Amino acid sequence: MSTRPTFLEAFPYLECLSTLPVTDIDAASAWYADHFGMVEIARSAEPQPAVTMKRDQVQIGFAMTGKDPGQDGAAILVSEIEQLRSDLEAAGVNVSEMKTDERDGKKLHAFFVVAPDGLCYYFHQPVSQD
Repeated sequence: MSTRPTFLEAFPYLECLSTLPVTDIDAASAWYADHFGMVEIARSAEPQPAVTMKRDQVQIGFAMTGKDPGQDGAAILVSEIEQLRSDLEAAGVNVSEMKTDERDGKKLHAFFVVAPDGLCYYFHQPVSQD
């Protein structure tokens, strides 16, 4: 019996997770809700349109900053990475092949998703030492 994948922690590629750049707040909110299972928890219009979304322990903010979304994204530590990859693929998300990375002497299962807004996500989970 499989358990639901959990978003445990996130790390920004560039500056911060509270203002990842997008060009359309409404489209971003809908896509991340439909495909990543996130829920909108806050929205503002000033100083620029922005939305904050959450799944499990992870909060990510999206804002119309004028920056290029194709130059940013986040690394998201998850549980049940194989199930998450299958779930995303079933939801119509284009996911990369699963690979094994090594970082700081630890092996990680990992895959990438480039969202329609251009933001890139690196989903990863430590390889069990069982």
